[in-house]
Amino acid sequence: MQLLEFIKPQIRASEKHLKNTLDLLKDDASIPFIARYRKEHTGNMDETEIEKISGLLKLYNDLEKRKESILKAIKEQEALTEDLQAKIEAAPSLIQLEDLYLPFKKKRKTKAEAARQAGLEPLAKIIMAQNSGNIQQAAHRFVKGEISSAEAALEGAQHIIAEWISENGAVRNKIRRLFRSTAVINAKKVKTEAEKPEAVKYKQYFDWSEPVKRIASHRFLAIHRAEKEGFLRIKLEVEKQKAFDIISGIVLKQPHSSMAPVITAAIEDSFKRLIKPSFDTEILNEAKEKADDDAIGVFAANLEQLLMAAPLGEKRILALDPGFKSGCKLVCLDERGKLLYNETIYPHPPQKEVAMASKKVKSLVNAYDIEAIAIGNGTASRETESFIKNIRFDRDLAVFIVNEAGASVYSASKVAREEFPEYDITVRGAVSIGRRLSDPLSELVKIDPKAIGVGQYQHEVDQTKLKAKLDMVVASCVNRIGVNLNTAGKELLSYVSGIGPALAQNIVEYRNEQRNFPDRQELLKVPRLGAKAFEQSAGFLRIKDGKNPLDDSAVHPESYPVVKKIAKDQGLKVSDLIANDTVLDSLELEKYTDDQTGLISLKDIVKELKKPGADPRKALKQFEFDPSVKAIEDLKPGMRLPGIVNNITNFGCFVDIGIKERGLVHISKLANQFVSDVNSIVKLNQEVEVMVLSVDLEQKRVQLSLID
Repeated sequence: MQLLEFIKPQIRASEKHLKNTLDLLKDDASIPFIARYRKEHTGNMDETEIEKISGLLKLYNDLEKRKESILKAIKEQEALTEDLQAKIEAAPSLIQLEDLYLPFKKKRKTKAEAARQAGLEPLAKIIMAQNSGNIQQAAHRFVKGEISSAEAALEGAQHIIAEWISENGAVRNKIRRLFRSTAVINAKKVKTEAEKPEAVKYKQYFDWSEPVKRIASHRFLAIHRAEKEGFLRIKLEVEKQKAFDIISGIVLKQPHSSMAPVITAAIEDSFKRLIKPSFDTEILNEAKEKADDDAIGVFAANLEQLLMAAPLGEKRILALDPGFKSGCKLVCLDERGKLLYNETIYPHPPQKEVAMASKKVKSLVNAYDIEAIAIGNGTASRETESFIKNIRFDRDLAVFIVNEAGASVYSASKVAREEFPEYDITVRGAVSIGRRLSDPLSELVKIDPKAIGVGQYQHEVDQTKLKAKLDMVVASCVNRIGVNLNTAGKELLSYVSGIGPALAQNIVEYRNEQRNFPDRQELLKVPRLGAKAFEQSAGFLRIKDGKNPLDDSAVHPESYPVVKKIAKDQGLKVSDLIANDTVLDSLELEKYTDDQTGLISLKDIVKELKKPGADPRKALKQFEFDPSVKAIEDLKPGMRLPGIVNNITNFGCFVDIGIKERGLVHISKLANQFVSDVNSIVKLNQEVEVMVLSVDLEQKRVQLSLID
């Protein structure tokens, strides 16, 4: 099967654009680069479509490698026919390929193999021919050696027939369809483990039954984890008689012959001993893969929304990592997130040094010209917010509560130790909180996405697939926003198209030695950064106040000549063309098209010239929680409260209402209508008003509703 033949049915695109996209991917072009700067080649495909093609390309390559391996294995057995080779080469999926290979796969010493070694395969063929004749007489001819009776001969032949049935392609296809359409997953508690305290979270699944094709990903992953932890036993069930009837319809051609009882017994034996265990594994693996994909999709959508959260921008920030007994760790940061000062204050019990702490904060705000205050949303967050808001400053200061999920992971990481070798983890954590307010993306790229707390059963899913998807999401967000080449850290730079960790380190080292980059062209002087890496990365890197005004835009250097030509035709300098909407709106773009630059790209260039380097993220707004609610004990059913959505799952969303515990809005409480996709109703960081439905103080659980 050829690559285009494999991919075309799954992608809605012309063959020309599909081939161009595949050529770019094979040439190691990044998905953000292809989507942004090769639109004419792809027919204006977006990143999602290109990512799908990239995934199919990998799948095809893996399939081809497996075909080569299988063909080699069968050839070594001297069993490869032209017909079989043609079927293997044409197989469109791994499942169909493995079905073709199954009869030739090396097996352990099975009952069928033992029967073959005893010389009973000819008897099995006689039975399967289903001709009229005396089956007992036929069986007696094989009584010799280890085979002591006709019954033993028939039993051995039955084992061989059972194996043939289990390897029959038609049987496997129809039974696979039966399992996919009707299989039910049953979960039962393990009595010896069910009484353990940690088993309570799986209590609803102690006697659970649900069709596999309808089970939601979060339920499957919960059951899967419970089985792994030993609290549940899982098994699949299908209607046995229906399975027997399907198989009989394929292999039992003469139901009234004397051979029929042996074949019928072989059918039942084959299903129970060989077919069902095989499909139990296959269907559960398919369900796990689907659940993984769903969970990874939810995680990716959440992560994208979190990374694209509104930044405060380059402001001088005082950040607080709040606490009671251990105090509040306080840091002052400059506009670029550089640590200027740190101290611990104790405004809360047991020390309750309110006056001293207030005086200290006030003096630091003045000394470091602070413009905003960031407070982590952990323990003592609301109390710290109240303390700060009671201080009388001589200027207007915006106070923000910042989600600190994952800050402790960062503060103990190698990255944090390299940034702040002389400070302890409490200082690093406070710095991370302040920087998150300034620019969430730049700070969050330093943390393993799994530690950010916006996933769903992230430790249960395929970790390789999860990492690949999340890395792709981070790269997409980084390249969509663009990166300041002269201020970005190596972690942020490593996600830029065409860069990676090694080149990012080289860029930082070159910048430290040579000071700032004056223009994009200087990148080519960075060790090991060649023309290919420059092509892939340059358009996503920004240089503010550099030699060339286009370097602070998403216009790619390869398009600078066309911009210069446009400016020259208008009698303007390039700098005068930028943000000149009157001129830009009047351009006849068709006259500037050529083999390199098409109309789609020219429209992108004009759009960028109107607002060069514009940040696609929304502006940050202050948010106020209900001041009367500081702890779960303050909640009462029926209360209406402001909140912020801080996690989305397939079964609902979690909302921060200003206390330590997050409240759950179940999917059934999102709207006055059926909701299939939580993301269609709410987004991460969205401000909402919720109603308290119930409060479980013992379990520390809060149920909320968005329904008015």
